[in-house]
Amino acid sequence: MEKEEKSIVGARSDKSNRLAVIGSHFVTPPNPMAEKDAALAAVPSDAPTIFDKIINQEIPAKVVFEDDKVLAFRDINPQAPTHILIIPKVRDGLTGLSKAEERHTEILGQLLYAAKLIAKQESLDDGFRIVINDGPNGCACYFLL
Repeated sequence: MEKEEKSIVGARSDKSNRLAVIGSHFVTPPNPMAEKDAALAAVPSDAPTIFDKIINQEIPAKVVFEDDKVLAFRDINPQAPTHILIIPKVRDGLTGLSKAEERHTEILGQLLYAAKLIAKQESLDDGFRIVINDGPNGCACYFLL
């Protein structure tokens, strides 16, 4: 890869977006995943997440379903015409599917059953899709506030 050094004001990226030119220096852009992983490692695992704050009604949400174990609400940045997040009300160490243990089988079943009830409520009679993102490489986002 050829590096052409130019003195500029501000910053720009080359066509491959692998290098950022700042002033007259070439730098490798920071790895956002590494920064996120480091930030997550520094936060206690029991620290409140945005989901905890939604459950506790500290942050407003458009709730579409709730029972004693599950809360479902509309995504504020929908990626589909119907985009609803379904979460357990109690974490109990279940911070991702890869963290599931045998003791979580009941709540995992509750989450899937809630999806079926919500699909019926939303008139998704022709079918629906369930997506589970797990971990940074699975595009899971962990919101810590």
